[in-house]
Amino acid sequence: MRLALILLLAIAQHLPVVGQVKEPRYEFGLSLGRIVYQGDLTPSALGSFRSSKFSYGLTAARVLSTALSVRASFLHGGLSGNDGLYSVPEYRKQRNFNFTSTVNELTAQLVWSVPGVPVYQKGFSAYLFAGGGAAHMSIRPNASGFNAEFFGSEAAAIQQGLDADSAHGLPGIVPLLIAGGGVKYFFTPSWAINAEASYRLSNSDYMDGFSESVNPELNDHYMNYSVGVIYRRSKRNSGTDCPMVRY
Repeated sequence: MRLALILLLAIAQHLPVVGQVKEPRYEFGLSLGRIVYQGDLTPSALGSFRSSKFSYGLTAARVLSTALSVRASFLHGGLSGNDGLYSVPEYRKQRNFNFTSTVNELTAQLVWSVPGVPVYQKGFSAYLFAGGGAAHMSIRPNASGFNAEFFGSEAAAIQQGLDADSAHGLPGIVPLLIAGGGVKYFFTPSWAINAEASYRLSNSDYMDGFSESVNPELNDHYMNYSVGVIYRRSKRNSGTDCPMVRY
């Protein structure tokens, strides 16, 4: 009898106290950043911070494991491009096309942390993500500053392109593919700070309102750079506590 009691006590000591274990199930994030337009009205394919606009984002993620999660994201901000900001090459100030747009974006991504943060512990990790969604935009192009005299014989072709762009119409909803990466550090079991960069690939060349009048061969894209905070919500496992041993 005494031996059985000793064995029972030994087993009870090694059983997990299921009702007291916390596992992270959800993560919620808030971020602030800048949206950088990448299109025909910038001198670089990477875009330019000179025309970047403020953004904020909200995220909600379902944690699948220490390394994988599924995340839904909302991003609100502005998109802008302006030829007149750049003096090189010279034609940009003379063409002087510009646009602004609001951006309201919904996307879903699969997130992979490398390495994963241990369950309900503090720690650092890098992460990669990819997914898709759509952005609602209100695009306002402006070509009123176009200096036709500077372009000479080319002005007629540019004007013809502007007429074609006006007749084409502007997209209200733009489908997107999204990919990016970031880093996060949980300084408490529930709270973290993060920084990330994400790239949006679109199938539209009218995100800036111009195509035939500039370069119809390349579509428009944009990036978002952000920093933020993450709250990790834990949930107690559903189960039965270890049995109490009565003497």
